[in-house]
Amino acid sequence: MMSDNEIRIKMAEYEIAQPPQVLVTLGLGSCIGLALYDKYTKVSGLIHFMLPESNGKTDIAKYADTGIPNLIDKMVEMGAKRRNIIAKLVGGAKMFSFGDDNSVMNIGQRNAAAAKEILQKEKIKIIAEDTGENFGRTMRFFTDTGEVKVTSYKRDDLLI
Repeated sequence: MMSDNEIRIKMAEYEIAQPPQVLVTLGLGSCIGLALYDKYTKVSGLIHFMLPESNGKTDIAKYADTGIPNLIDKMVEMGAKRRNIIAKLVGGAKMFSFGDDNSVMNIGQRNAAAAKEILQKEKIKIIAEDTGENFGRTMRFFTDTGEVKVTSYKRDDLLI
């Protein structure tokens, strides 16, 4: 059940919000939910991307290499200061097992690595993450505090 101040971000989407809004994304398997937060202006963004590289495709939020820089730029347009933005990563699970453990098939691991590489280039510090494993997650990003609540059917809730 969603409350009035919750904004749902679907797969291959992102949103920017400010308090008291809560950004929510469901069903993070191999996808990554990336929460970006400026603790001074409280301008907040959340992207639910599916794949590491766009390879020229135009669905911006579906891919880490286009979606993350675009989200950062939009947050700056809304008043965030790039130097104050921090990041929290959720998802990147290995949802399927392939006998040879081929990393090309481990999309979750590739998604997490792509996000980290892009954030490093953008000079944005990752202060928390809940990635990997083999189960799905839901995340709620509270724009008033910057906290992210991660829920899963496989374990207790986690606050990062």
